[in-house]
Amino acid sequence: QVQLVESGGGLVQAGGSLRLSCARSGSIFSINAMGWYRQAPGKQRELVATITTGGRTNYADSVKGRFTISRDNAKKMVYLQMNSLKPEDTAVYYCNVGGLDGRSWPFDSWGQGTQVTVSS
Repeated sequence: QVQLVESGGGLVQAGGSLRLSCARSGSIFSINAMGWYRQAPGKQRELVATITTGGRTNYADSVKGRFTISRDNAKKMVYLQMNSLKPEDTAVYYCNVGGLDGRSWPFDSWGQGTQVTVSS
C-alpha cells in the first residue's frame, strides 16, 4: 500500500513563502506522475502542479512563476516551493502520486492534506 504524508503547511503573511513536503512509503513498480492539489473552503479540489518522473512540470495558471514543484526520487519525496503567497492561495494542499505498485497493480494515492493559510 502506497502512503503519502504531507508537511510544511502553516500560517504566513501575504508575500511570504512556504515549502511543502510529501513523503512516500510503500512498494512501487513505477510512477506515472506526482502532483500537488488544493481545496479551498466551498470550492472543488484543483490542480496546482504536477511533475513526471522525467522531470516535466505543469502548473496551474494561477501559480505559474510563484510555485515550483520538484522531486527527489532517491528520498521518495515531492516538494512544492511556494513564493509570493497570496490570500487566495489559502487552502488544504494535498499530495498525489499515481502509478503501479509492487505487484504491478495501478494505484492513485492521496495524502491527508496540510493547511496553508495566507493572511493579508
